[in-house]
Formats: sequence, structure tokens, C-alpha cells
Amino acid sequence: MNIKILRRVLEKNDSAAAENRIWYNRHHITCINLLGGAGSGKTAILEALLPELQTELRCAVLEGDLATTRDADRIAALNVPVLQLLTDGGCHLTATHVQAALHELPPDSLDLLFIENVGNPICPANFDLGEHLRISVLSVAEGDDKPSKYPLLFRDATLALITKVDLLPHVKFDLAQVREDLRRLNPAVRILQTSARTGEGIGDLSAWIMERALCLTAV
Repeated sequence: MNIKILRRVLEKNDSAAAENRIWYNRHHITCINLLGGAGSGKTAILEALLPELQTELRCAVLEGDLATTRDADRIAALNVPVLQLLTDGGCHLTATHVQAALHELPPDSLDLLFIENVGNPICPANFDLGEHLRISVLSVAEGDDKPSKYPLLFRDATLALITKVDLLPHVKFDLAQVREDLRRLNPAVRILQTSARTGEGIGDLSAWIMERALCLTAV
């Protein structure tokens, strides 16, 4: 019974995700799904990244959270269009959550859409939102065992982002082991190290996103 129910939920989600992807493509908008646990640094990365991206691309953000608009307020302070998606206790965004929000966006004024998913390393990875690129975030403060403990978070990622690397001298985190574990789970994944606090790696991340976004929006 539980298997059948889950299958129906995922089938409904996948149908909405396919419709979302058609909408992105029709309007030449690149969509990035940003996933990671609570406190992994997703919003801080966006705060560091968006000012660079906006020199070339028109950006917007959908913010997924259980409650409050605090992360959305941080993005709005950058003068970036942002919509808050509250799940009312749900542990992840679904493609239908996103689909409802797309009608509130000005598609002809956008090149790049970030979806910052709910802070959870488990459930969001199961749900396709129609994104073109999936960035999975792991902070060094979370521990080096997370790729092995939460493999689904990284298995389908286009990019694995290791954040808060300025804390490496102060935490126990085997960077080489994490890279090995990520490659074992996802041989094709690109791995980048960043620090929103010092700016390390933000330029490389911006260039990586910009290259792919410009290619997709030109199609």
C-alpha cells in the first residue's frame, strides 16, 4: 500500500515537473534547484553569487521554507525578485509548489531562476522540480560522512558544492575522503569549494553557472 501511494505521488510530481520544464524552455529560462541541509549555507551562497550573476543575467529566486520569510527577505535586500514558498510543515518542495509560483514571475524579464529548496538532506532529493541543473550543498561544519549517509542528495547532482571552507582549520573534515565519496556516488559530478564569508570559489561558481545558463537560454 505505501509503495503504491508513493508511486502515485511521484508520478503526479513528475508530470508537473515535465510541465515546468516546458515552461522554462519556452521562455528560455535556466532553472537551478539548490538543495542541502539546514545551515549548509544555501542562502549565504546566493547572497554572494547573485550580485556577480546579475551583471550578465536577469535572476529570480523561489525560496522554500517551512515557515517565516527570513531567507526571502535576505534575497529581496539584493534587489532580486523573490517569491516565498511556505510548505506549512512539509519537508520539501514539489513541482506543483513551483508550478503555482511560476504564474507570479515575469518570464520575459528572466534568464535564470534559482529554487532554494527546504533545508533537508533527504526528502527534496526525491522530487524533480523540472530544473535544468541541480546543485547539492554540503558545508564542512556538517561533517565528512554526509555523502555516505545521504547518497541521494548527491547522486543526481550536476554540481556538488562544499561550503564554509574557511572553517576547515577548525573542524574535522576529510576533504579528500569527501571528494572520493562524491565521485563514487556520481562520477560525472563537478565539485567546487566555496566560502561565502571570504569569497573563495564564488567567481568559479559564477562562471560555471553563467556558461551553462547562457548556453541554455540561447537555445
